[in-house]
Amino acid sequence: MSHKGWHSRGYLPHFDSAETIQFITFRLADSLPRAVAESLARSADSLSETDRSLDRGYGACWLRDPAVADLVQEALVHFDGQRYRLLAWCIMPNHVHTVVEPMAGNSLGSIVQSWKSFTANESNRLLGRRGPFWNKDYFDRFIRDEGHLARTVEYIEENPLKAGLVSAVVDWPWSSRRFRL
Repeated sequence: MSHKGWHSRGYLPHFDSAETIQFITFRLADSLPRAVAESLARSADSLSETDRSLDRGYGACWLRDPAVADLVQEALVHFDGQRYRLLAWCIMPNHVHTVVEPMAGNSLGSIVQSWKSFTANESNRLLGRRGPFWNKDYFDRFIRDEGHLARTVEYIEENPLKAGLVSAVVDWPWSSRRFRL
């Protein structure tokens, strides 16, 4: 499989390269009201604004359901060590953060598509619903160095605390923090 380098599917730009560590965020289809999403698209600081908006808990927050969050967590770790190295993750009520390093022969897009396709179908079945589950696109940023990696993992694993969902990061059951301690 060839990796695409910089490319776009008409939404966000993506960087796909073997053995490049990536920070990924993907969100539920209803996680941002249309007016908020459009405003964020015009913002110069859209990344931090998007994070703050997602942490406000817009939408149905289907990932708040423990069965759905468990399903997503199991899907993330399923091919760890085979298709990618999963370095960190956190499943929030309406979005997911990961740090992943694709292994040779596995594109970033195919990894994310696999996670989203499987979990959308199974989550809709669990919830007794139909229709779009995930937003069409995802955000990715390649990790530049060890310091960037450490800051990104800390940000991901502290997200539930920052969002006021727990009083201690180890109390959030859908995060890599519990597995690393």
